[in-house]
Amino acid sequence: AVLTFGCAGSNHALATAIYARQAGLDAISILLPQPNARTVRRNLMAGWHAGADLHHYLDGKRAALGTLHRLRQRRLSDGRYPYVIAPGGSSPLGALGFVNAALELKAQIGVGEMPEPDLIYVASGTMGTVVGLILGLELAGLKTRIVAVRVTSPPYTSLEKAHRLFDDTNALLQKAAPNFPILAFPEQRFCLRDEFLGERYALYTKDSVQAQKQVYDAEGLNLEGTYTGKAMACLLADAANGALRNKTVLFWNTYNSRPFDSAMDALDYHDLPRDFHRYFEEDVQPLDR
Repeated sequence: AVLTFGCAGSNHALATAIYARQAGLDAISILLPQPNARTVRRNLMAGWHAGADLHHYLDGKRAALGTLHRLRQRRLSDGRYPYVIAPGGSSPLGALGFVNAALELKAQIGVGEMPEPDLIYVASGTMGTVVGLILGLELAGLKTRIVAVRVTSPPYTSLEKAHRLFDDTNALLQKAAPNFPILAFPEQRFCLRDEFLGERYALYTKDSVQAQKQVYDAEGLNLEGTYTGKAMACLLADAANGALRNKTVLFWNTYNSRPFDSAMDALDYHDLPRDFHRYFEEDVQPLDR
């Protein structure tokens, strides 16, 4: 089994459940409250459909105690503990996926599929994406700057965490390949933007909702209000004030692009653990209506 963490509508917890099932593993999701939204409902139903063992806790202290209980329970039943995955998958091992993604970007540039970007705009939740990308860009020799748009508060997103995760991921790579270089964090090519978070995590902003509508009307691109809408709002604001003039800009869309299983439509939310029923019985937040 694997055990991971998130808020009620966590995309990471859902992805973990889907890929765990494909690998023949059980998935345990330790989830905290968040402002209600249609994406929360959809992700909860999809996680349940994928076979996730869902647990809802009101705060971090209760979640920590619940985690210890679930770990002990699986140890007694299976003879081993579940593998614990950090929130958002943002560990040195998890960040390697986006180191590889930056190398893939380098390959695409090399065969002429796109020009080298001056800037990449991307949402920063638990920092595995943005740190993996900046380490991979450094490794690939690209001069692209990362504009990391904060959608969470510290300690989940901070410059201190970015430095720590960068160094730990670099160290993991060197452990696997002793000739791998120790790289310095590229301060001048990493920008953390704070002004598009809004009041709190997962609470939509007018700018994020407008950004979703604008890119859907223009490109048919589906974003959401918690992560990608806020990152796109930052990009559009910078474009509007002239900051991107003569720049090649890449928007890194971290939202799911795959269709949900149609069999999920037949599920009843009453089948979920009772603690999750509130997300289906209470109104969604005003900007999601």
